[in-house]
Amino acid sequence: MRTGAALILAFIMAATTWYEQSQSCTVGFYKKSCPNAEQIIYNVVSRAIAHNKGLGAGLLRLQFHDCFVQGCDASVLLDSTSTNLAEKDAIPNQSLRGLEVIDAAKVELEAHCPGVVSCADIIAFSARDSVHILGGPFWQVPAGRRDGLVSKASSALSCLPSPFSSVKELTHSFGLKGLTQDEMVTLSGAHTVGVAHCLSFHKRLYNFSTTSTKDPSLDEDLTEKLKGICPPKLDLSPSSPSANLDLTTPDVFDNAYYYNLELGQGLLQSDEALFSDPMTAKTVKTNAYSKQSWSNKFKLAMIKMSQIEVKAEDAGEIRLNCRVVNSAY
Repeated sequence: MRTGAALILAFIMAATTWYEQSQSCTVGFYKKSCPNAEQIIYNVVSRAIAHNKGLGAGLLRLQFHDCFVQGCDASVLLDSTSTNLAEKDAIPNQSLRGLEVIDAAKVELEAHCPGVVSCADIIAFSARDSVHILGGPFWQVPAGRRDGLVSKASSALSCLPSPFSSVKELTHSFGLKGLTQDEMVTLSGAHTVGVAHCLSFHKRLYNFSTTSTKDPSLDEDLTEKLKGICPPKLDLSPSSPSANLDLTTPDVFDNAYYYNLELGQGLLQSDEALFSDPMTAKTVKTNAYSKQSWSNKFKLAMIKMSQIEVKAEDAGEIRLNCRVVNSAY
């Protein structure tokens, strides 16, 4: 009883924290202070994706990895120092892409509106723009986030869900951030674009459990294909070979991800679990057969996620360089 009560209390506190802190973000925040901010960011993101479509998925993933660790404060962008290992150097973040796109947008923004647009807001706008450029929905992004002053690799390790997580674990992880189970399944649809490295799914191919070498929920043909990409003996580092998260339309932001789960073609164990588990299977089916409904839910869930634990003015700053805090200058 105590454990259950404590879990409920944690969810309530997380939701309350999100609600209170989200009030500091508003749509059109830079309308007067930097009128062209969103267009500048869009232009930079558009050029980057035209050159490399994979950066779209990278920028979307970047927001998730930022917001789930100490809130949406661009702490994921800070470089490590001689005395501190930063979030970006934690194992789950070593495969992040698109950081150079954020840097490029920041340089252009500083040239037009010095010291005005936060790196955290650039991440939020870039994620939205990436989704839209790849064929997904567009939404208005509330802005006004402050950039954090602290970044620790240990925080990333403890806060980011694992690619091997169960539905129960995912629900708990998202719940602590004020997000519902339905929103968790909805946001997981972001895996309709991007890749995962062998490190994240090698176990499903060769060492799944004591009773089965292969994950029985994984499609047989896909298993053989993945074994060709990830041989049994492989250096399982964040730079290991990769496979598309969405086998059918890997560069298009659509709901094919959910169809794939129904076919046993979810690349990650945590993805396929959404269909295997009765708690979330119905939501997967609904999202698979109603693209518009899922798109609408995705927009709302992204807006909500983008306002997790936003820093108050006295707890953050507007960085001049997204990779270092201002006091380093």
